[in-house]
Amino acid sequence: MGIIAWILIGLLAGFIAKALMPGKDPGGILITMLIGIAGGLLGGWLGKVLFGVDSIDGFFDVSTWIAAIAGSVILLAVYRILTGNKRHHRHA
Repeated sequence: MGIIAWILIGLLAGFIAKALMPGKDPGGILITMLIGIAGGLLGGWLGKVLFGVDSIDGFFDVSTWIAAIAGSVILLAVYRILTGNKRHHRHA
């Protein structure tokens, strides 16, 4: 698959991961999209390393989507753990 296909899968996987793990995230939609793209690549790599499956068979293959969504959920969880709730509140 080409890089454009991976970007599209990653964007959609990030959106789905956000729907599966609702809540406020620091960074907003841009960070969520980047996490989705990186998560798609992570999911494909983990599928190959851990399970020996080629999870990047094609754009419409179910294993591709499962891997991308799983990777996005993992990265979103890690991102939330690392950033925590560091928002500063001003009191007047």
